[in-house]
Amino acid sequence: MSAPVPTRYGVDRTTLAAVVAGLGEPRYRADQVWAGLYGARTPLDRVTSLPRALRATLADALPEALDVATSVESADGATRKWLWRTRRDGTEVETVLMRHPTRATVCVSSQAGCAMGCTFCATGQAGLDRHLDPGEIVEQVVRAQHACPQRVTNVVFMGMGEPLANYEPVRAAVDRLHGDLGLSARQITVSTVGVVPGIRRLAAEPWPVTLAVSLHAPDDALRDTLVPLNRRYPIAEVLDAAAEFAATRGRRVTFEYAVIPGVNDRIDQAEALGRRLAAWPGRGGAHVNLIPLNPTAGFPGGTPSAGRVRTFATALARPGVTVTVRRNRGVDIDAACGQLRARAGGGGTPIAPPRGPRAAPGAPAATMGA
Repeated sequence: MSAPVPTRYGVDRTTLAAVVAGLGEPRYRADQVWAGLYGARTPLDRVTSLPRALRATLADALPEALDVATSVESADGATRKWLWRTRRDGTEVETVLMRHPTRATVCVSSQAGCAMGCTFCATGQAGLDRHLDPGEIVEQVVRAQHACPQRVTNVVFMGMGEPLANYEPVRAAVDRLHGDLGLSARQITVSTVGVVPGIRRLAAEPWPVTLAVSLHAPDDALRDTLVPLNRRYPIAEVLDAAAEFAATRGRRVTFEYAVIPGVNDRIDQAEALGRRLAAWPGRGGAHVNLIPLNPTAGFPGGTPSAGRVRTFATALARPGVTVTVRRNRGVDIDAACGQLRARAGGGGTPIAPPRGPRAAPGAPAATMGA
């Protein structure tokens, strides 16, 4: 069996140098390629320090891993979503670009599909095809940068898949995004539905990434029905691992909560979650990012009213929990995880906790996602 063809963003600097040397080119050409692809974040065919003929030769020797299957843009032009088809085997994955006046955030997929089976998630409804490799993950960020005049400063692993179920490739991708592409590790967010061993492994890594934990329920009985993994790692174990991460890395953890009308949006549920998180020992106190449900075809829930979300947030903040409400972006282009693939075949508003001895210190920070 022949060895797989190396991909453009799947090779490290040493392998790239070997490919360039194999073409009979001097070593400095490899430095020029690397500087163009990663330093300038430029498409290969626009790395003008290289002769045109060499660019064409390198394009064949180091092909991209992803082909565009579909690309859609929101009406306001601030959100763009790609459905990619991998060249390796034709599986489909999604990436979302969210533009701001001076910066941009890319929401990347770590798997083609997902095995976690969260009932309200379009990706979970589709099941898992396979893990993505580091090059396929890194390429999502770089290709999004090529389409964006603002500099990509933030990457969130909140697209298709459970990042901590694909740990080693995600780890390698984070290392590349930080070390090669120059992103601050603090601006890289890894989101999980509660893979406890993965959270503990992440705490031991050398870079201070941000951790986001998807809770979606105040108690195990409800969470069992929304997030099947909860039967293996119940809320108490997830919160313990998150506290360990916060203590080890010195980083605040964000808890994600999809607000689903008639399921988890009652005031007593907000109060129960508030009591639970008010006692959480993590650094900086608990921070919850409320996400109004982005409806999917496979789940009967609708979008909650803004008033209902605000009432829930106010009750949740009362015990001293910091709460933000994510502004859903790209609803008009099915920008929630898995929706575009299913069809084909946000900034946060802060809600301050009450002032007093139990209020969580510090201003809330919004977490971006698809």
